[in-house]
Amino acid sequence: MRVRQSSFLLSAAVLLLVCGQPAMAQTGKLIVHATPPEAHIYADGAPVVDAKGHHVCLSAGEHKIDLYNYGFKPETRTVTIEAHKTLVLNVTMQAIPGNTSGPWGCITLKGADRAAVLLNGKDPAVFYVGHGDEFNNEWGWKQELLVPPGHHELTVQCCNQDPWSVSVDVPANKRVIIDAYKGVRTTVDWSRGEKMPSMARFKAGTASAEVAVEKVTGQFNASTTQVNCGDSAHLTWSSTGAGKSEINGNAVSPSGDQTVQPTQTTDYKFTAAGPGGVYNGDATVNVNSAIPASLSVSPTEVRYHKIGEKVDQAPSATVTWSAPNASTVSVDPLGAVGTSGNRELPITPSKTSPGAIDENVTYTLHASNTCGGSETRSATLHITGSYEVQAAVNEAVLETKLTFNSIYYPTNLPTVKDPQGGLVPGQSRRLDEIVTNFKEYLTVRPEANLLLEAHADLRGSVAFNKTLSQRRADLVKSYLVEHGVPAEKITTTAFGKEKNLTNKQVEDLTAQNPNLSPEDRKRVDSNIAAFRLANNRRVDLRLSTTGQTSQQFYPYNSDDLNVLLGEKKPVAKKVMAKKAPAKK
Repeated sequence: MRVRQSSFLLSAAVLLLVCGQPAMAQTGKLIVHATPPEAHIYADGAPVVDAKGHHVCLSAGEHKIDLYNYGFKPETRTVTIEAHKTLVLNVTMQAIPGNTSGPWGCITLKGADRAAVLLNGKDPAVFYVGHGDEFNNEWGWKQELLVPPGHHELTVQCCNQDPWSVSVDVPANKRVIIDAYKGVRTTVDWSRGEKMPSMARFKAGTASAEVAVEKVTGQFNASTTQVNCGDSAHLTWSSTGAGKSEINGNAVSPSGDQTVQPTQTTDYKFTAAGPGGVYNGDATVNVNSAIPASLSVSPTEVRYHKIGEKVDQAPSATVTWSAPNASTVSVDPLGAVGTSGNRELPITPSKTSPGAIDENVTYTLHASNTCGGSETRSATLHITGSYEVQAAVNEAVLETKLTFNSIYYPTNLPTVKDPQGGLVPGQSRRLDEIVTNFKEYLTVRPEANLLLEAHADLRGSVAFNKTLSQRRADLVKSYLVEHGVPAEKITTTAFGKEKNLTNKQVEDLTAQNPNLSPEDRKRVDSNIAAFRLANNRRVDLRLSTTGQTSQQFYPYNSDDLNVLLGEKKPVAKKVMAKKAPAKK
């Protein structure tokens, strides 16, 4: 190799090369003071010359300047050149820390002194290793390119020539001599390689240079090779010596991690490339798109029975489903549902006319996922039973029946301590009739209400009798609700002794009562004061739709008469009212 013994003549030649434009051209000069000075200048993407002692002539205007030197991070600047002026650019490149280790082979390159040299790729930002004048001397002043043993692709780029490439196999501890634009000349022993210690990536002296290219190594793994649709896998990778790293063609950092959620079986390929070679890693993540779906209905058969507008057998069934590994699930006729669950459904047949019922209801599950998996399942429910015509209800007859008799109480009952006391058996039976007739009446007049108006006799204070009459109304209401009358259909009013019947009114009612014998009437007439008190211890019932009020005929012929009149104490019996049914 020619050492730099006549730098003035060499610089002049280079200036002639890079600045040999017509004198009248609108150009300016660029001087780059780089550290290290051996850095190669690329102008607008094309190699020009190394920076040490050289000027670059550029047309007036804006230019992109890149500086490359192996072992240092690339630097980019944008400059504006003015015609006939010189621009000085100072750049200090950042060294990549650490050394590289062998084994090594050596490349000597002849005939490309000022050209840029790339190894194993064409992008100078990744594959630049130096310029030809750094690799052409194997004598006293060593100027060598040290590379990992193996196969390499060497490229020479010069500003005024097409790129030239050659494939070269470099054995360990061997020197391969290459003539630029011709090919490999020879391979010779290189015993120094066996003794090479850990080397700096770049070292240069006055007439020496040594570039030690780091071998590209790497690792690439997937956390799992099998996932269900929608699940994730974790990719991890690392590399050394690489200037370019990709996963399936997408640029990534030299080392890192990434969570992926493939929708189909995917082969992930990690490539780390640099002047020291290429590392290829491969990891396949298999995606399970199958949906093990299930659908059932329980019971599989139900019975439905309806008379008129009343359903006395209203069955239900539970639909249960499961569709793991699905992202979208629906059940006809329920609509969209979760991936698993159950739902209890009221069952109503489609039949609306009288007759036997024999129908099937089919429930269908549709499940799919973003990975192309889909499944369909069906379950069938059998409905049997009948729909019967109800005999017409005579509204007028019911309203006549609902001209009920008032409900009567013994003296001072119920009490605060015994709010359920005082409703004697004979009066309970009257209430049972009211329950039956009013519930049937609601089937034709659902808007009807019962108004309970409670009274007390004139003895005692106004406040005492008001409270007493309220307890009487509450006891009648609780009895009706307990036996099936909706609570919202009943209202209560406590009159106390405000509207007491007079002696004359009691006499008139006694005369009108069809259930009394002449002897009973004489008994009432002879003790009208006591019977007046008894007649006022009552709860009247009024029908909201007609305004009819219950008949106020005292139950003189009742088995409980002595108890109602106070001649005999009532048998203590505590009746616990049931909780009112919820409103529907």
